Amino acid sequence: MKKYVCDVCGYIYDPAEGDPDNGVDAGTAFEDIPDDWVCPMCGAPKDDFSVLED
Repeated sequence: MKKYVCDVCGYIYDPAEGDPDNGVDAGTAFEDIPDDWVCPMCGAPKDDFSVLED
């Protein structure tokens, strides 16, 4: 699964870790995160994330 980076603050969403503090279980693909999820660091919407290139 691909990692995604917040274009605003640089937070990296890693599907292997998820975002358990905000209800996203480990193993959850970015595409499967609810649309109302926001960056846990800066509050940017999901639309402000880009695929993290290797």
